[in-house]
Amino acid sequence: MELIPSFNSYIEKSIKDNWEKDALTDYKGATLQYHDVARIIEKLHIVFNEIGVQQGDKIAMCGRNSSHWAVAYLATLTYGAIAVPILHEFTPEQVHNIVNHSEAKLLFVGDVVAPTVDADQMPNLEGIVLLPDFSLTLSRSEKLTYAREHLNELYGKKYPKFFRKEHVHYYEDKPEDLAMINYTSGTTGFSKGVMLPYRALWGNLDFCLKRLGDLVKSGTNIVSILPMAHMYGLAIEFIFPFCHGLHLYFLTRLPSPSLIAQAYAETQPSLIVAVPLVIEKIVRKRVFPKIQNNLMKLLLNMPVVNKKVKQKICEEVYRAFGGNAYEVIVGGAALNQEVEAFMKSIDFPITVGYGTTECAPLISYSDYKEFVPRSCGRAVDHMEVKIDSADPLRIPGEILARGTNVMIGYYKNEEETAKVLDSEGWYHTGDLGLLDEKGNIFIKGRSKNMLLGANGQNVYPEEIEDKLNSMAMVSECIVLQNGDTLVALVHPDLEEAQSMHFTREDLEGIMEQNRQELNAQLPQFSKLSSIILHDEEFEKTPKKSIKRYLYQNIIK
Repeated sequence: MELIPSFNSYIEKSIKDNWEKDALTDYKGATLQYHDVARIIEKLHIVFNEIGVQQGDKIAMCGRNSSHWAVAYLATLTYGAIAVPILHEFTPEQVHNIVNHSEAKLLFVGDVVAPTVDADQMPNLEGIVLLPDFSLTLSRSEKLTYAREHLNELYGKKYPKFFRKEHVHYYEDKPEDLAMINYTSGTTGFSKGVMLPYRALWGNLDFCLKRLGDLVKSGTNIVSILPMAHMYGLAIEFIFPFCHGLHLYFLTRLPSPSLIAQAYAETQPSLIVAVPLVIEKIVRKRVFPKIQNNLMKLLLNMPVVNKKVKQKICEEVYRAFGGNAYEVIVGGAALNQEVEAFMKSIDFPITVGYGTTECAPLISYSDYKEFVPRSCGRAVDHMEVKIDSADPLRIPGEILARGTNVMIGYYKNEEETAKVLDSEGWYHTGDLGLLDEKGNIFIKGRSKNMLLGANGQNVYPEEIEDKLNSMAMVSECIVLQNGDTLVALVHPDLEEAQSMHFTREDLEGIMEQNRQELNAQLPQFSKLSSIILHDEEFEKTPKKSIKRYLYQNIIK
C-alpha cells in the first residue's frame, strides 16, 4: 500500500511558497495573489466555524469559473468540509435536487445562477452566499448573519498583528476521507453523486506534478476554460496549476472560440487543456483557411520545401494557442481524425488523454512525444487498465480501471455503485476499447452508444461521425439507428452556407454527396441510408458531448 500524504498539505505548501506571486485572475478583471487567497480562505473558515460547520458537512458551489469560486472550493477542502461543485448549466430543478440530495449546509452561487434558484426549494440550507462579493442572499441562521456582518471584526480579533504565512495551517486529511461529491451530468433523470476521497485527488495531482511539473514552470500562466465543476477542468486546469504555483486566468463568461483565442494570445499559457470542440474550431476557423489554398497545397506536395512549409504551418498553429505552451492536452471526447492527423503531420505538440468523473478524472495519458495517433495514452501512475475481451488487441471490450484515483461509490446509491465497482476494485467505465502491446488505449465507443447491425455486427457511431464531421458543410452530427438502417442528423455550417448563398436544397444536395462519399469508406453494415438536416446546434453536456438521448426519437 503506497503512502499517501495529506492532499491539503499541497495547497498549504503552494500558498506559503508562492506568497507574493499572482495566483488567480478573472480575465479582464481583478487579480488575487497567493496571500490574498490565503486571507479569503481564512475569513471563510471563520464564517464556517462561527456557524458550526463540522468536518464532513457539505458545502455546495454553483457558478461560472471565477477566482472566488476557486477560493470557496479551496476553503471548503482545507476546512475539512466536503465540496459539492454543481455545474452552472444545470437547470434550477437539478441544482435544488443536488443541494437537497447532498444535504449541503451552505450554497455559494455566481451572479448568473443567483436569480434562478429558489431558496424555498432547498429547505435545509442554512444560507446562500453570492460569490462576487461573498454577501448573503439568504440566511436562516442568526449566527450566519452575525458572522457575515462582523467578519472583519472577527478576523481582526483573531489576527491583531497581521495575517502571515506561518498562520496557514489546514485540515490534515486522510486518504479515505471524503473530499467531494461530484454530480455527473447524466442523461436522464437526476445525476449520480460521485464520492471522491482525498486519495483520488492526490493521485491525479501527484501524477501531474511528476509528469508535467518540470515541463510547465511555476510562475507561468494557464487559462481555465473548462468548467471547474467538472473533474477534468478542476483537476488539470485548477488543482494542479494552483499547487504548482502557476497564475490562473478564469474567463468568467461563456468561453467562445474567439474569446479563448484572444485569452491565449494575451496570456501565452504554458499548457493548454481543452476539449476537442475548442481545438477543432480554432484550427478550422483560424488555421485551415490560411493553408488550404492552391499555392500551399502545391508547396506541401514538393518534397524539397515540404519540411520548411510544415514548420511554418506549425508555427502558425502554435501562435493560435499563444505561442508558449509545452503541449495541448485534449480530453473529454475523441479528437476529430482529420484535425488530429493534420496536427501530427506538422509535428504540433498535441496529445489526447482519457478519464471519467469516477476516477477524478485521469485513467490514461501520454506526453505528446510518445503519443500514438488515435490512442488516448497509457495508464497513468497509480492506475492500471485492462480490457474485458478475449483478445484485447483485436476485439473491443469494456475498459476497466483500478487504483488510487477510483471513487468510493455513488452517494446514497449502492445499487448503481454495485453496477460499476466489482469485488476486485475494478471500475467498469462503460467505454469500449482495445489495448496494444505497449499499453496504449484505443477507444472504440461507448458501450451504451454501440448499435447492433442487422446481422449482429457492432456499429460504433462515433467512428462514422468522425469521418462525416470532416466533410463539406458539416458543423456537427450524430448517427442514429432507424430500424435496420443508420441515419445521420447533421447541423450544417450555417455561417459558411450564408456566405456562399446556399439554399436548403443546395445543402441537401451537398449532404447526399457526402453520404455517397462516406459510404464508399464504410463496410456494408455501417453505411448511412440518409442524412437529415438539423437546423439547431445539438444540446451538449459540459464536456461538449452531444446529448444523444434527446434525439433518439427524432427520426422515427
